[in-house]
Amino acid sequence: MTRDTHLLHHLVSASAERDPQRVALTASEGQLDYAGLHDAVQRFASACIVAGLPRSARVGIYLDKRLETVIASFGAAAAGCVFVPINPLLKPEQVGYILRDCNVSLLVTSPDRHTLLAPTLAACPDLRHVMLTGDKSADAGGRYAVHAWTAVMTTATDLRGGHRVSDADMLSILYTSGSTGRPKGVVLSHRNMVAGAKSVASYLGNHAEDTLLAALPLSFDAGFSQLTTAFHAGARVVLLNYLMPRDVTKALEREKVTGLTAVPPLWIQLTQVQWPESIADNLRYIANTGGRMPFETLKALRERLPRTKPFLMYGLTEAFRATYLDPVEVDRRPDSIGKSIPNSEVLVLREDGTECAPDEPGELVQRGALVAMGYWNDVEKTAERFKPLPAAQRPDGLVLPEIAVFSGDTVRRDAEGFLYFIGRRDEMIKTSGYRVSPTEIEEAVYATQMVGECAAFGVSHPSLGQAIVLIVTGRDGAAVDGDALLAQLKRDCPAYQIPAKIELRPGPLPRNPNGKIDRKLLSGEFQDLFEQAAR
Repeated sequence: MTRDTHLLHHLVSASAERDPQRVALTASEGQLDYAGLHDAVQRFASACIVAGLPRSARVGIYLDKRLETVIASFGAAAAGCVFVPINPLLKPEQVGYILRDCNVSLLVTSPDRHTLLAPTLAACPDLRHVMLTGDKSADAGGRYAVHAWTAVMTTATDLRGGHRVSDADMLSILYTSGSTGRPKGVVLSHRNMVAGAKSVASYLGNHAEDTLLAALPLSFDAGFSQLTTAFHAGARVVLLNYLMPRDVTKALEREKVTGLTAVPPLWIQLTQVQWPESIADNLRYIANTGGRMPFETLKALRERLPRTKPFLMYGLTEAFRATYLDPVEVDRRPDSIGKSIPNSEVLVLREDGTECAPDEPGELVQRGALVAMGYWNDVEKTAERFKPLPAAQRPDGLVLPEIAVFSGDTVRRDAEGFLYFIGRRDEMIKTSGYRVSPTEIEEAVYATQMVGECAAFGVSHPSLGQAIVLIVTGRDGAAVDGDALLAQLKRDCPAYQIPAKIELRPGPLPRNPNGKIDRKLLSGEFQDLFEQAAR
């Protein structure tokens, strides 16, 4: 009889019980079947207990996508600890901030990364153990104990049980990119991740014969979701550390991938390289998250993948996933983010907590099992985002309030219940008395088919309030004709949406650690542009 899957590591153990010899993970260093993955997870959990880590101790994981990354994540969960995946693109100072912020006790990393981190780790007082991939340890001068992965996993024969855990307990802390200021740590419970895995797998139709390509960072909620949905279904995950878009298409062909989830910048790049025809024979679905996919990009993908189902999704780290658009609706409403995913509810609310009328803009508010536990050690920011569900949305007589997440995103819901993203409140451009969404401008720019990538944002202007600045790169390596682009936008857009400045740059545009175009970083270069011009 298959066991219940209430906790994260149960996703692995249940699949190991059903089909132990089925391949669970493929990586550059080898592969593991479900029996092997389950055994490794239990050994890592035992090592955490032997090391004396208490319940809810934080285990930092600073690695690229490899077998040890997955084993440590699920093994920490099995021990009753909290895993903290750290984006491998972060620099030592940023890593040190995260380690100190959430009091990491055990860090799993590689020997090369450990060497780079050594000066930073000296300032992490809670760090007690470092586990290095491979078979060699190192000398930390007594500041903390250093262990070799191979030795620890080989000797962890006493598979001790972890601390008692319920699905309401902390499981993970996912840190946001922090492109402006310090990153925030979103605290997720076992219930959050397991409910999310079951929900996403249900609408994507994941099954044991699937092969999912994990191209997104595992420190990103959508990236880690590739593991949880696959393990829930008993499917295979291919871990990919790619440098170029061609690496992705090669992996899709080589591994006969059936499901790929990516963010818009990667999709844009993928439409600019050749796709082997055999990819379409296996790729059952593609899914977009992390921002609206430009219509021209979606169109190009569908031309190459006529039998592949496109799932357009929206989510936020504070609630894992919120909505998806059923592929049968894509032709009718390609700009929609769909409806709420299973086991969740999305509301569109006014500031007074009442529900918006059809097509009335309001804030997206999510309730249900996927709402996170708040921000780690940050009372003020938690209070801004995680609030009691307004009384108008609660049944009469319910004494204890339900906590919902207030996204800060403005959306609208049409008469048929489909949602449309308008923009983030903190990114909306206020120009000439109008509120303009950057994504609306970017969509118009992509529709011209003159650019490869673009980013729009507002900067202070003495008379307009804010002026629109647009950064663009060339398409397929070609130069952009700025004058022609501006002329086309003037034909297609109202005057208040026309950029005051268009800057041409070589591609690609800078990304944040989750792979999204870093609009905030770009806008920081131009904040006093028009003030200087006025002097």
